[in-house]
Amino acid sequence: MTKPLSIRNITAHYGQTKVLEDLSLDIGEGELVSLLGASGCGKTTTLRLVAGFLQPSSGSITLGGKDLTRLPAHQRDIGLVFQNYALFPHLSVADNVGFGLKQRGISGEAKTKRITAMLERVGLAHLADRLPAALSGGQKQRVALARALVIEPPLLMFDEPLSNLDAKLRIDMRVEIRQLQRANGTTSVYVTHDQEEAFSISDRVAIMHAGRIMQLDTPEILYQRPANAFVARFVGFENLITMKVVERDGAKVTAEAAGGVRLTLGLEHFGTIPDNFILACRADGLAVTDNMAVEGIPAILGLRTYLGRAYQYQCDTTAGALIANGPLTRMLEPGSAAKLVPVPEQCTVLAVE
Repeated sequence: MTKPLSIRNITAHYGQTKVLEDLSLDIGEGELVSLLGASGCGKTTTLRLVAGFLQPSSGSITLGGKDLTRLPAHQRDIGLVFQNYALFPHLSVADNVGFGLKQRGISGEAKTKRITAMLERVGLAHLADRLPAALSGGQKQRVALARALVIEPPLLMFDEPLSNLDAKLRIDMRVEIRQLQRANGTTSVYVTHDQEEAFSISDRVAIMHAGRIMQLDTPEILYQRPANAFVARFVGFENLITMKVVERDGAKVTAEAAGGVRLTLGLEHFGTIPDNFILACRADGLAVTDNMAVEGIPAILGLRTYLGRAYQYQCDTTAGALIANGPLTRMLEPGSAAKLVPVPEQCTVLAVE
């Protein structure tokens, strides 16, 4: 896979505060990569560096082999879709979409054809003469997307583009963005704090924290095989249980947690298990049962919450406070004893850092 966008060893500061540290990222031709993380993690700073709104303290940025590192923003030929749409209120939909073409010296019939084709693609041809004030939020976002795509940029960048829309429209728009991006084959960087949005729209996702990429992988690998405890918690592994292998027997190991709790784990699911590790489990990965004869983590059940698909329990164990889900068919009372049985498909093994 060719790599039109290459970020190499970028470090960036706001004043004396370091916001990115030695960050590197390659994005392939036609690939959509999301930068995902909480506020202050560095994702928007990365976008602004690539767009040319900020300058790095060190490192380089290249696009299609062209060094962008010190190039002014207006010379980078990047399509941008902003959170607040950034439409010109006095221009019609068609003129907003065509603004970038005009800046590039494209006029007359060629300009009209490209505007018309793009408006048809985003379903707004019937609104070509309307002003932005007369559009809904979703329509404004489509105009912003059309304006970015019509210039046929080598790179398209999205800065929290759906955060101003309601939940239903966000789902609809992320599908449309993905379909348009794939149809155009435009290499894209997508910045968001919404995990579901990032996972649904991306080829790969970079989970960021404190100015660094903690893991860059496909949504499937991130969800099932996080690389470390930070990523595991980020993608929903609420329970991190420190364990030590006490016995190995072919394809199985016996491991012990705090308080002497022992569990048997199969290598066919978990792969290599080091002598010291963390068993990371989602709430669905610890099945609650009142059958005390089964192997599991002994627990005293605390607060019970109805989730619709399961009852969730706050649990007190010698391995620490854990969160586990039990079936709707058997409601257990707070204060009662139970066992928490690992469900391998909802658990993973992490190395101790």
